[in-house]
Amino acid sequence: MRSFFLVLFCLIFSLELHSAPSKSQQQAQSLLLISIDGFAQHYMQRYKAPTLNRLAQGGVAAVSMQPAFPTKTFPNHYSIATGLYPANHGIVENNIYDADFDAVFRMSKPEEVTNGRWWLGEPVWVTAEKQGVKTGTYFFPGSEAAIKGVRPGLWQAYDGSVSNVDRVKSVLAWLDLPVEKRPQLLTLYFSAVDDAGHAYGPDSVQVAEAIAQVDQALSVLVAGLEQRGLLNSINLLLVSDHGMVKVPQQQVITLDQLFDEKKAALVLWTPEIVSIFPKAGELEPIYQQLKTSLPSQATVYKKSELPERWHYQNSKRIAPLLVVPEPGWRLMQKHKQQEWLKKTGLNAVTGSHGYDNNTPAMQAIFVGHGPAFAPGSQIPAFANVELYNLMCRILGIEPAPNDGNPDWVNSVYQAN
Repeated sequence: MRSFFLVLFCLIFSLELHSAPSKSQQQAQSLLLISIDGFAQHYMQRYKAPTLNRLAQGGVAAVSMQPAFPTKTFPNHYSIATGLYPANHGIVENNIYDADFDAVFRMSKPEEVTNGRWWLGEPVWVTAEKQGVKTGTYFFPGSEAAIKGVRPGLWQAYDGSVSNVDRVKSVLAWLDLPVEKRPQLLTLYFSAVDDAGHAYGPDSVQVAEAIAQVDQALSVLVAGLEQRGLLNSINLLLVSDHGMVKVPQQQVITLDQLFDEKKAALVLWTPEIVSIFPKAGELEPIYQQLKTSLPSQATVYKKSELPERWHYQNSKRIAPLLVVPEPGWRLMQKHKQQEWLKKTGLNAVTGSHGYDNNTPAMQAIFVGHGPAFAPGSQIPAFANVELYNLMCRILGIEPAPNDGNPDWVNSVYQAN
């Protein structure tokens, strides 16, 4: 009889042990990650955004958040999502060449954007889904692809014509789903501020208007959360991917006039980085030609010479030669410059990003609001690769390997 009770006791203890939630699961909370593309840190002081400021004052705000290099949209959104630097998560630029595929990834090629082969690492929605946490992503870069064979439970193919308020209403509708279907992790993405910054420059009336429009959409979100009794129980992370710097039209370097492009097997052109893949035996000739011909506002690097602080060397997708201009300058082909000037005129000022991630104008924002954050506090500047571990802590899931510092989370997360 004693042996029967001993077996019964062990069985009950075993069931309790396996059914008891872990400490992280006990503390698990919901999370809405909101990206305002192109919202520079200095916009917080320059432009009126009452809803964003209300959330910042009622939660945690960072002095700034440093984007990864290059300070571009896809690389930085995916660094936020994975906690990895671009060299480690594979989205090294908005335009990418992979020799194994012999294919080029561009933001304008949906057949590649939605192909999981490009997206390395593990974004937070994949980590969550693998551990039984429901997810819903609305227009977040990377979420249209099956990564490691996993998609978000709910997701939307990108459509820039959808209004800011309609994006908010869709996310609120997800929060109205029955508990068994409701996402615990959600994302939301706004593009209007970045669009205005590119077209008219960061100091423009149009940027002010775009910020006001996004802030109005945030007010609809806040009102919707308040109506549902969720504002103080769901965690909001409001971030941007990079800043914006003004670029006068005359500040252009016509790079194709400065080296023999026929010596290259492939050149990927963007105004802030030109990636050169030389033909066999032509690396040194191209390099020396550019070292001699480039003006002081741009630098040519061999991959091995890139600054270590950029964490931008250890990927086969990074070109053997890179040309990087100073902030406020563009690299262009001569015929592209002529087409551009016909549209805008010489005296126009536009905006750009992609430059050195130490540049003040490239710095991004971070605001955290909800039960995970002590209200009314400020934290020092930090790198965006730290956010992945923070999101995993909030969601009560185990993070995949990443480049963040796990101890950083303790400086911002408020245990409950």
